[in-house]
Amino acid sequence: MVNLEWFRTFKAIYETGSLTGAAEALYVSQPGVSLHLSSLEAYVGYKLFDRSSRKMVTTERGKVLYNYIVEALTHLEKAEQHFHKSTEKERPTISIGMCFETFQFTLEPYLPRLPFNVIIKFGDYPEMLSDLDAGILDLIITPQKGEFTGLEYEAFFKERIVIVGGANTDIEGFKKLLKDGNKVDIQKWLKKQIWYGTNGDMEHLRRFWHFNFGKRPDFKPNYIVPNMSSILRCLGGGEGIAVIPDFLSKKEFEQGHVKLVWEGDKPIENTLYFGTRKKTTYNNEIAMVKEIFLREMV
Repeated sequence: MVNLEWFRTFKAIYETGSLTGAAEALYVSQPGVSLHLSSLEAYVGYKLFDRSSRKMVTTERGKVLYNYIVEALTHLEKAEQHFHKSTEKERPTISIGMCFETFQFTLEPYLPRLPFNVIIKFGDYPEMLSDLDAGILDLIITPQKGEFTGLEYEAFFKERIVIVGGANTDIEGFKKLLKDGNKVDIQKWLKKQIWYGTNGDMEHLRRFWHFNFGKRPDFKPNYIVPNMSSILRCLGGGEGIAVIPDFLSKKEFEQGHVKLVWEGDKPIENTLYFGTRKKTTYNNEIAMVKEIFLREMV
């Protein structure tokens, strides 16, 4: 049976042009290199090099063999380097799934200071739950819990779905309508406003409208923007309204860029969970990420 080391030695001789060069490249003795070469030539049945005092000249059949094996051997050498156990402590990498706005308002500013690598994935929650169970993700921030038996959930925050308006949005008349409690007039006022929405998520608007008026909204937002961060920037200091989770606009409330228009008859709340696998090797890293969310949101 052919020995893979014979091919590695042959490749080293071909590329260095000498037995001595091959021996230095492979960290073996020159007699060992000669033994490998003679064994390979005996196996294939023809000469691979013409020997000279200074250089090994490759034969035509040697060139054919080299071209045939070089790509496979290069891949094997790369695999050997990549998977070789290192004595140095490797920097761990964890993958986290959440919505874009949650990432931007909580974890993003902390990334440069984390002592481990982070891969962030955005997507819908059923996909995140499946990826977490499959080991593709190590932690997710989710308002939904799945049926996967290998996962566990830790509730840590309740987000409230509200209508917010720009700082210049006149809501005095709307406050009077709320006191009167006439749902028809309340709907009319709301539908006359300039509305903002996102192209990826109208669920908040549909849910808020159905919860308070018992039906789906029969209008579309005037402006569809990429995400809720865009909504807040558009509303900031101007006019218009939108339905968003209250924690996303916390800083804008404090700075006076947006105002609370209406929480609805009864507040709509989503419980946010940390989702993890029951068995993980990244407990320390996950604990650090959790601590950031608790600091920023609770």
